[in-house]
Amino acid sequence: MPASPPPTFRVELLGTQHDRGGFSCGVDALDNYLRRQAAQDGRKHASVTFVLTSDGRAIAGYYTLSQFSLRLSSLPDSVVRRLPKYPDIPATLLGRFAMSVSFQGKGLGEFLLMDALKRSLEAAKEIASAAVVVDAKNDSAKSFYKRYGFAELPEASNRMFLPMATTGQLFS
Repeated sequence: MPASPPPTFRVELLGTQHDRGGFSCGVDALDNYLRRQAAQDGRKHASVTFVLTSDGRAIAGYYTLSQFSLRLSSLPDSVVRRLPKYPDIPATLLGRFAMSVSFQGKGLGEFLLMDALKRSLEAAKEIASAAVVVDAKNDSAKSFYKRYGFAELPEASNRMFLPMATTGQLFS
């Protein structure tokens, strides 16, 4: 069952009111992306950034979503059997996912991931997407995603996927 929303937190689109400079998750690449690139990617329609906030300013966590495609041949046979036989299939990329160090270990990561998956599922009703794809930054991230059903792609051990049908089961 998906995590319940924390009472004082909400997820919203990244805006100019959010304190990007005050965010630190302990991974320089993720911190720098939020500070320097996220807003630009949004303006250029490369990705959309969602932030978790309790006060509309401080960022407790964030994630990005964008369109993606997967080679059908890169997926396990058990998944391929349920998909159309096109060379590429549409997917949703959960490109970046980070929690501020001051909020890590408090269950907010699960809430933020469920928000990303629910948005992906809702968008897939209007713009086709067969799976959610993530690139796990390290073994800890990989373990986190595995707890929610993500599986490694055989050709890229840090790239993981969750079929949209499985995502739908999380919210049924």
